[in-house]
Amino acid sequence: MPPQTTARPTPAGSRSELRTIRVLGQRLKIAVRPGDGTHTPLLLMNGIGANLELLQPFVDALDPAIEVIRFDVPGVGGSPTPPLPLRFTALAWLAGRMLDALGYKYVDVLGLSWGGGLAQQFAVQHPRRCRRLILVSTGTGAVMVPGRPDVLAKLATPRRYHDPAYMADIAPEIYGGDVDPALAHEFADKMRPGDSRGYLYQMLGAAGWTSLAWLRCLRQRTLILAGDDDRLVPVVNARILHQLIPHSRLHIFHGGHLGLVLQATQLAPVIDAFLAAT
Repeated sequence: MPPQTTARPTPAGSRSELRTIRVLGQRLKIAVRPGDGTHTPLLLMNGIGANLELLQPFVDALDPAIEVIRFDVPGVGGSPTPPLPLRFTALAWLAGRMLDALGYKYVDVLGLSWGGGLAQQFAVQHPRRCRRLILVSTGTGAVMVPGRPDVLAKLATPRRYHDPAYMADIAPEIYGGDVDPALAHEFADKMRPGDSRGYLYQMLGAAGWTSLAWLRCLRQRTLILAGDDDRLVPVVNARILHQLIPHSRLHIFHGGHLGLVLQATQLAPVIDAFLAAT
């Protein structure tokens, strides 16, 4: 499948364009960083409760020739909460229609944590328009090796996103990787998680979902990245993904759940090389 060229001849390295579009009646906040038209665009899917701005350090570290698409899922950041929860199947369909509205035929897809589950669903639902798949700090959903109960309990509410001081206090415990409390405070200060109903809807959207039954059907080349000190999604889950996805490679880095953001300059070149390989 050849890389898609875009109709945007904007020089590589330009700032992202922020705007809101309407897809199937749902308003979505999106950000597009133009590339140079020589690479397949990269669609990013974020973690639970996380708005698109949180991935800015990673976007900045990526090869500027790659066009990057980000969006706030319904109920997060600038995308209003829908009337009812959307399951991963519905969110993957919505993402596909969003790409239609933006004029993209093919994309590479990267999913982080909760977004990694959505990325897997997108890849199996849209096999012809997902060229390559990157799964970061994620697992197979409801049937996976869980983190410690005391750590997972702190994810039940979005308080850490609303209270930077609380985030700084608990971040080293829940995310691992020797998270600097000052960086955790700054991280939370940038969060725009939406209302508590939107956060609940994201949790319900993934409730009971698992990819175990069909991972062997994925045909995309897949890169799996995991931190060796991830307290939320233990690294064994990455090894399981690697065993089940046929055309996959595994990259374990020294760090925790937020490695893609906090260690962006180290991990972006790994992703650049994977996307550029023939």
